[in-house]
Amino acid sequence: MDRPTQDIVFPGFVDLQVNGYLGVDFSDPALMPERCAHACRELLRQGTAAFLPTVITSPEEVYRRNLGILADCIEDAEFSGRLLGIHVEGPFLSDRPGAVGAHNPAYVSSPSLSLFERMQAWARGHIRMVTLAAEGEGAVALTRALSAQGIVVSLGHQLATPDDLARLSNAGARALTHLGNGMPNVVPRHDNPLLAGLAEERLLALIIADGHHLPAHVVRIILRCKGIEGVILTSDAAPIAGCPPGTYQVLGNRAILTPEGRFYNPEQGHLVGSSFTLLQCANWLLERGLLDTDQIVRAGYRNPLALLGRPWQGHQASARVAYDRQANCFVVINERGEL
Repeated sequence: MDRPTQDIVFPGFVDLQVNGYLGVDFSDPALMPERCAHACRELLRQGTAAFLPTVITSPEEVYRRNLGILADCIEDAEFSGRLLGIHVEGPFLSDRPGAVGAHNPAYVSSPSLSLFERMQAWARGHIRMVTLAAEGEGAVALTRALSAQGIVVSLGHQLATPDDLARLSNAGARALTHLGNGMPNVVPRHDNPLLAGLAEERLLALIIADGHHLPAHVVRIILRCKGIEGVILTSDAAPIAGCPPGTYQVLGNRAILTPEGRFYNPEQGHLVGSSFTLLQCANWLLERGLLDTDQIVRAGYRNPLALLGRPWQGHQASARVAYDRQANCFVVINERGEL
C-alpha cells in the first residue's frame, strides 16, 4: 500500500501493562515458552515498540515458573530493547470486593520484602515495576526498599485515602496504576481513591483509554488535573487482546468479549482487562479530540520511557508508527514506509 500522509513518525508506543496477547496469558500456570515468545513477537508488530509483560496476583508456584519464562524472553536477542522488564501487578493489593478487581483474593498478600526478593530472584532481576495498594500494612517499607533499587512503584487496586497516597509518595511511589479502575463501583463521594489520586500531584496517572474502562469525560478530567506531563497511556491488554468476540476463561474469570471490545465478567460485573492495543487506545483518544498527536506521542511513548529511566531518542522497534492525516489515525508502517 502507499505511504500514509505523515506528520509524525516514531518507533511506536511503550506499554507498561500487558497481561497477554492473542490468547496467551503471562499468568497462566501452563504458559509455554514458545507461545510466550510468539505473543510478544506479534504484539511488537501492532504499533507497540516496547512493553512490560505483566504477571498478576498468582500463587508462588506460578511466579516461580512464569517469571523465569519471561526472563528468558527478555534476555533473548530478538527482544532486546523491546521487552523492558516485568511488571508484577500484585500480590500486594487490596482483597476487598471491587478493589481487587479481576485478581483472585485468595492469592493477595500483605506487602513483603522477602516475598518480593524471591520473585525478583525467579525473574533474574528483571522486575522493573510493582503495583501495590497504598493502604496495605508494610506498603511504606516495601516501597522504600523497591525505590532504593530503582524499581518503579505504582499504586492501584486499593482503597487508599489521601493520607495513604501522601505516605507512599514520600516513600518513593511514582504512579497510579489504571487510575479510575481497580476500585469499587460505589464509593464515598469525597473520600475515594479516584479523587485522592487526582489530588496527589507527585503521582503520575496511568490510564486505560479504550472507551470501556473510563468514559471520555473522566479521561478529560484526569488530563486537566495531571497535565500531559503527568499522564501515561497503558492498554492493560488482557490475554484475549487480538482475539475475536466470544466467551473466554481467562485470569480466573469467565468473561465475555463483545464486538465493541468490552471484556467483562458478567457474574461479578467488572472488567477483565482491555482488548485494545495501545495503538487502538491512541486512536480512540484522537477520534474524541481528547489529545492531539503530539500529546499522544508524549503520553504513550516518551512518558513511559521516562518513568522507567530510559532515553527515548534512538529507540529501535520492529515496526514504526505514523500519523495518517487523511484518516486522522495512527497506523503501523514497515521499514519501507508502507502500511
